[in-house]
Amino acid sequence: MKKILVIACLMVLAVASQAQRYAIVDTKYILDKLPEYKEAQKKLDQFSEQWQKEVDSKQSALDKMYKDFEAEQVMLSPELKKKREDELFVREKEVRDLQRKRFGFEGDLFKKRQELVKPIQDKVYNAIQKLAVNRSLDFILDKSEGITVIFADPKLDRSEDILKELGVK
Repeated sequence: MKKILVIACLMVLAVASQAQRYAIVDTKYILDKLPEYKEAQKKLDQFSEQWQKEVDSKQSALDKMYKDFEAEQVMLSPELKKKREDELFVREKEVRDLQRKRFGFEGDLFKKRQELVKPIQDKVYNAIQKLAVNRSLDFILDKSEGITVIFADPKLDRSEDILKELGVK
């Protein structure tokens, strides 16, 4: 019986020594606390608003052209009608191209986000990596935006430690 108890204790110790050390952070919370991130977001919002106004202006002009064409269509000769339809088609393509250029995949907004936000995200990532190395953590989970952490003990949240590492109070 003593042998079984000793073997069981050894197994428990072996399992405990193999346990992984982990922490949980909330990168959204961390980023929201960083002044430079807030400033970058503000700049992105300004660019986005400016570009949206540009697209809206072109779309309004196109809508007016469509209304004018609809109103005058019955009075136009077939050649003139074809010419106006072609012009409408070209303008519509210009609006779509502008929208894609500004807001599409790898468009101007994406590039600005990479330019303004990515260095800040890299800074946070490096601070998280440094924390993991310094505290001998096996892995860190990010509980922000859609990561499925059903329950996280608040004592595991190291977001405040990352903020301290970044010099934010």
